Amino acid sequence: MDAIGLDGAEWLAVLRIGLGLWWLESWRHKDKKGWFERGTGIAWAADVAAKHRWSAVRGGFETVVAPRPKAMAYVVVYAELALGLGLILGLLTPIALVGGLLLNALYFTLMIHDWAEQGQNAMMGLISLVALFAMSWQTWSLDHAIGLF
Repeated sequence: MDAIGLDGAEWLAVLRIGLGLWWLESWRHKDKKGWFERGTGIAWAADVAAKHRWSAVRGGFETVVAPRPKAMAYVVVYAELALGLGLILGLLTPIALVGGLLLNALYFTLMIHDWAEQGQNAMMGLISLVALFAMSWQTWSLDHAIGLF
Protein backbone atom coordinates (compact mmCIF):
# COMPACT_ATOMS: atom_id res chain seq x y z
CA MET A 1 0.00 0.00 0.00
CA ASP A 2 1.37 3.38 -0.96
CA ALA A 3 0.74 6.30 1.36
CA ILE A 4 2.02 9.82 1.86
CA GLY A 5 3.94 10.69 5.01
CA LEU A 6 3.03 7.63 7.05
CA ASP A 7 2.48 3.99 6.20
CA GLY A 8 -1.01 2.51 6.00
CA ALA A 9 -1.01 1.13 9.53
CA GLU A 10 0.08 4.50 10.91
CA TRP A 11 -2.74 6.28 9.04
CA LEU A 12 -5.20 3.78 10.54
CA ALA A 13 -3.79 4.59 13.97
CA VAL A 14 -4.32 8.29 13.23
CA LEU A 15 -7.94 7.51 12.32
CA ARG A 16 -8.40 5.50 15.55
CA ILE A 17 -6.85 8.23 17.68
CA GLY A 18 -8.97 10.88 15.95
CA LEU A 19 -12.10 8.88 16.73
CA GLY A 20 -10.93 8.63 20.34
CA LEU A 21 -10.49 12.40 20.47
CA TRP A 22 -14.03 12.80 19.09
CA TRP A 23 -15.40 10.59 21.92
CA LEU A 24 -13.28 12.46 24.47
CA GLU A 25 -14.71 15.75 23.22
CA SER A 26 -18.25 14.31 23.50
CA TRP A 27 -17.46 13.57 27.14
CA ARG A 28 -15.66 16.87 27.81
CA HIS A 29 -18.41 19.17 26.58
CA LYS A 30 -21.22 17.47 28.53
CA ASP A 31 -22.64 19.42 31.45
CA LYS A 32 -21.86 16.71 34.00
CA LYS A 33 -23.53 18.54 36.84
CA GLY A 34 -26.69 18.75 34.74
CA TRP A 35 -26.48 15.09 33.75
CA PHE A 36 -25.73 13.77 37.25
CA GLU A 37 -27.57 16.16 39.57
CA ARG A 38 -30.50 17.43 37.51
CA GLY A 39 -30.88 14.52 35.07
CA THR A 40 -30.90 16.79 32.03
CA GLY A 41 -29.38 14.34 29.55
CA ILE A 42 -31.70 11.45 30.32
CA ALA A 43 -34.71 13.81 30.53
CA TRP A 44 -33.89 15.09 27.04
CA ALA A 45 -33.53 11.53 25.74
CA ALA A 46 -36.82 10.56 27.41
CA ASP A 47 -38.57 13.39 25.57
CA VAL A 48 -37.06 12.27 22.25
CA ALA A 49 -37.96 8.61 22.92
CA ALA A 50 -41.55 9.48 23.92
CA LYS A 51 -42.12 11.14 20.53
CA HIS A 52 -40.30 8.48 18.52
CA ARG A 53 -42.22 6.93 15.62
CA TRP A 54 -40.90 3.43 16.37
CA SER A 55 -42.64 1.72 19.27
CA ALA A 56 -39.54 -0.46 19.87
CA VAL A 57 -37.53 2.66 20.70
CA ARG A 58 -40.22 3.99 23.03
CA GLY A 59 -40.65 0.62 24.71
CA GLY A 60 -36.93 -0.05 24.96
CA PHE A 61 -36.33 3.32 26.57
CA GLU A 62 -39.18 2.80 29.04
CA THR A 63 -37.88 -0.66 29.94
CA VAL A 64 -34.14 -0.04 30.13
CA VAL A 65 -33.47 3.65 30.76
CA ALA A 66 -36.54 5.22 32.41
CA PRO A 67 -36.48 3.04 35.56
CA ARG A 68 -32.86 3.97 36.30
CA PRO A 69 -32.17 7.49 34.99
CA LYS A 70 -29.31 8.31 37.38
CA ALA A 71 -27.42 5.08 36.67
CA MET A 72 -27.94 5.49 32.92
CA ALA A 73 -26.60 9.04 33.06
CA TYR A 74 -23.37 7.69 34.55
CA VAL A 75 -23.26 4.85 32.00
CA VAL A 76 -23.58 7.23 29.04
CA VAL A 77 -21.16 9.88 30.28
CA TYR A 78 -18.45 7.48 31.45
CA ALA A 79 -18.84 5.21 28.42
CA GLU A 80 -17.87 8.18 26.25
CA LEU A 81 -14.83 8.84 28.45
CA ALA A 82 -13.79 5.17 28.41
CA LEU A 83 -14.19 4.97 24.64
CA GLY A 84 -12.13 8.10 24.12
CA LEU A 85 -9.28 7.00 26.37
CA GLY A 86 -9.32 3.42 25.07
CA LEU A 87 -9.07 4.53 21.45
CA ILE A 88 -6.47 7.25 22.04
CA LEU A 89 -4.24 4.95 24.07
CA GLY A 90 -5.04 1.89 22.00
CA LEU A 91 -6.05 -0.09 25.09
CA LEU A 92 -8.62 -2.85 24.59
CA THR A 93 -9.09 -1.27 21.19
CA PRO A 94 -11.37 -3.85 19.54
CA ILE A 95 -13.67 -3.73 22.57
CA ALA A 96 -13.72 0.08 22.47
CA LEU A 97 -14.44 0.06 18.73
CA VAL A 98 -17.36 -2.37 19.07
CA GLY A 99 -18.67 -0.46 22.11
CA GLY A 100 -18.46 2.83 20.26
CA LEU A 101 -20.17 1.34 17.23
CA LEU A 102 -23.03 0.12 19.44
CA LEU A 103 -23.33 3.47 21.21
CA ASN A 104 -23.40 5.30 17.87
CA ALA A 105 -26.06 2.88 16.62
CA LEU A 106 -28.16 3.62 19.74
CA TYR A 107 -27.69 7.37 19.30
CA PHE A 108 -28.47 7.08 15.58
CA THR A 109 -31.67 5.13 16.27
CA LEU A 110 -32.86 7.36 19.10
CA MET A 111 -32.23 10.54 17.14
CA ILE A 112 -33.44 9.25 13.76
CA HIS A 113 -35.34 12.52 13.19
CA ASP A 114 -32.42 14.84 14.06
CA TRP A 115 -30.50 15.14 10.80
CA ALA A 116 -27.76 17.24 12.39
CA GLU A 117 -26.82 14.31 14.65
CA GLN A 118 -27.11 11.63 11.98
CA GLY A 119 -24.00 12.68 10.08
CA GLN A 120 -21.88 12.55 13.21
CA ASN A 121 -23.17 9.14 14.28
CA ALA A 122 -22.89 7.68 10.79
CA MET A 123 -19.31 8.89 10.34
CA MET A 124 -18.22 7.76 13.80
CA GLY A 125 -19.78 4.35 13.09
CA LEU A 126 -18.02 4.11 9.74
CA ILE A 127 -14.67 5.01 11.31
CA SER A 128 -15.27 2.38 14.00
CA LEU A 129 -15.92 -0.29 11.35
CA VAL A 130 -12.85 0.63 9.31
CA ALA A 131 -10.62 0.81 12.39
CA LEU A 132 -11.97 -2.53 13.65
CA PHE A 133 -11.68 -4.53 10.43
CA ALA A 134 -8.29 -2.97 9.59
CA MET A 135 -7.08 -3.86 13.11
CA SER A 136 -5.95 -0.30 13.82
CA TRP A 137 -4.37 -1.32 17.14
CA GLN A 138 -1.32 -2.74 15.34
CA THR A 139 0.48 0.60 15.52
CA TRP A 140 0.84 3.22 18.26
CA SER A 141 -1.20 1.32 20.84
CA LEU A 142 -0.80 -0.17 24.26
CA ASP A 143 -2.49 -3.30 22.90
CA HIS A 144 0.41 -3.78 20.49
CA ALA A 145 3.03 -2.88 23.08
CA ILE A 146 1.80 -5.49 25.56
CA GLY A 147 0.83 -8.08 22.98
CA LEU A 148 -2.96 -8.00 23.25
CA PHE A 149 -5.06 -8.97 20.25
